[in-house]
Amino acid sequence: MDPNAVKSTLSNLAFGNVMAAAARDYQKELLAQQKAGASSSVNEEVDLDELMDDPELEKLHAERIAALKKEVEKREEWKKKGHGEYREITEGDFLGEVTGSEKVTCVCYISRIIDKHLKSLAPKHIDTKFIKLDAENAPFFVTKLAVKTLPCVILFRQGVAVDRLVGFQDLGGKDDFTTRTLEALLIKKGIIAEKKDEDDEDDEYLDSTRRVVRSSTIAGSDSE
Repeated sequence: MDPNAVKSTLSNLAFGNVMAAAARDYQKELLAQQKAGASSSVNEEVDLDELMDDPELEKLHAERIAALKKEVEKREEWKKKGHGEYREITEGDFLGEVTGSEKVTCVCYISRIIDKHLKSLAPKHIDTKFIKLDAENAPFFVTKLAVKTLPCVILFRQGVAVDRLVGFQDLGGKDDFTTRTLEALLIKKGIIAEKKDEDDEDDEYLDSTRRVVRSSTIAGSDSE
C-alpha cells in the first residue's frame, strides 16, 4: 500500500466528516464557555466557515484523526481475534480463545434463546469476544468450570472466569427477555461498555474510513 496514498486519503477525510465533527465539538466548547460566563450571547451560532481557519479547530481535527486511526487499528486487531461475531468453538480451541482477548463472553451449551441475543450484541460490542461452547462435547472444561445448570454464560477477563449467568435467573426467570435486558445485565457485570450516541457516530465514520483505506490499497496494488 502506498503510504502517500493513505496519507492523502486521510487528509481528504479530515476536511469531510472529521472537520465537521471537530467544528461541532469546538462550537459546543465555545458555547459552554459563554454559558459559564453568563454571557448574553450563549445562543449565538458560530460560523463554521470562520472556524475552519481557527488553530484550535485544526488541533482538534489532528487529535481526532489520530484517535480514529488508532481505533481503526485496534478494531482490525480485534477482528483478527474473532471479535465482532458470535462463533461456536471446540474444546480444543477453548483455552486459546478465552486467554487471547481481554474480555470474553462464553456460553456453555447451545441455547437458541441466548444465541439470538448474543448474535445481535457481538457486532455492537466489538471490544468483547462472544463465543459458545457445546457443553456435551466439552466435558473437561465443563467440569473444571463447575458448570451444573444450563445454559451458563461465563464471563472472562484476562483469561480468568470472573462471573457467570446461570440459566435465566438473572434475566427475570423467564426466556422471553429482550436483547436490551441482557445487554444491560452484561454492562452491569462490566464485560461490555455502555454505548453512547457519539460512539455510534464514530462507528459509522470508522466504517467509512476502513472502506476508503481498502479502496486505496486496491488501487495501489493495481498500479504496481
